[in-house]
Amino acid sequence: MTSEFADYEVLVFRRSLLGEGAIWDVDAERLYWVDIMGRKVFVYDPVTGNNREIDTGQVVGTVVPRTKGGLAVALQSGFAWIDLKTEKITAIVDPEADKPENRFNDGKCDPFGRFWAGTMEFTFIPNKGKLYCLDTDGSVQERLSPVTIANGIVWSLDHGTMYYVDSGLNNVRAFDYDGDTGEIANERMAFTNTDGGTFDGMTIDEEGMLWIAIYNGWCVRRYDPDSGDVLQSVRIPVSEVTSCALGGENLDELYITSASENFTETEWEDQPLSGSLLRVKVGVRGVPAYSFGG
Repeated sequence: MTSEFADYEVLVFRRSLLGEGAIWDVDAERLYWVDIMGRKVFVYDPVTGNNREIDTGQVVGTVVPRTKGGLAVALQSGFAWIDLKTEKITAIVDPEADKPENRFNDGKCDPFGRFWAGTMEFTFIPNKGKLYCLDTDGSVQERLSPVTIANGIVWSLDHGTMYYVDSGLNNVRAFDYDGDTGEIANERMAFTNTDGGTFDGMTIDEEGMLWIAIYNGWCVRRYDPDSGDVLQSVRIPVSEVTSCALGGENLDELYITSASENFTETEWEDQPLSGSLLRVKVGVRGVPAYSFGG
């Protein structure tokens, strides 16, 4: 079975409860990621191998770079930014202050500097979450409801289409995207998952193809968003694959996160790398990730 796995590297050996949110910062040449339930933001330096830990003190759904410096995050208490020098966390806005049963999950920035992130109910009750857009002026708008498990989100290379994963539906939906306003329209299903596992985090490459982490699927798959065809499957020795990002000097290295929450001893014996940060050279280049402009 091992021979079927991709040629992977273990960058950070760690039993993250729910590793997520991988994103490559082309300017800083760092990878940011999170342990949602472990309440940590990580800054990984591929040159030194150091994986800096920042304790958020609460559940953290995702992380993105900020054009003014530091990071922006989606915490259980809403959107905030982190000063990387002091590690001080400054609240921006909480669109669900009246919903303590919910938490933020995955999210990313659009090409215009807006920060998109969605919520979900802690125990996965369907249709309790929403998808929000934090604009650069600090205002927040609800863009999609209901959502069960907010997950991968990317924009097409021409910025005219937004692709979105709600893991509760296990498909990729497409929306027309208005870059001037951040509004979405003309919702349709781009393709559904017929190959096993559950769609989770997502990124896009320079050819406009979608790379999707497959939870309970032991892999990241590359899809053609027009046809839904699987173009490539990167198998790794962990089952609960959660997010992926194309990074590195040439943007051709696939960074992969995974989860290990509620693992049994038998599962740990079978999957000792679960929760760790892995990397696979894939021979396809990504595109630079966008930063929050607020």
